[in-house]
Amino acid sequence: MKVWPVQDAKARFSEMLDACLKKGPQLVTRRGVDAAVLVPAEQWRQLSNDAKPTFKELLLSEEARGELNIPARGAKRRRSPKRVG
Repeated sequence: MKVWPVQDAKARFSEMLDACLKKGPQLVTRRGVDAAVLVPAEQWRQLSNDAKPTFKELLLSEEARGELNIPARGAKRRRSPKRVG
């Protein structure tokens, strides 16, 4: 992965985009600190889809099963209903 300072990335964006499409993700730095990564659109879609579990996967996963923290009923005072009329 090539590292591009933000100034170079701005000035040579077309070149950075071509490198991304041909060689893969390109890292952009600001003041020497990693700031962003340019990735091909298809790779981004795949990463996004892999990060989201399906509803079925959530239901079948161990993390989905657990104790629910339901407060006891009647713990708070309730107001009397207002009379109309």
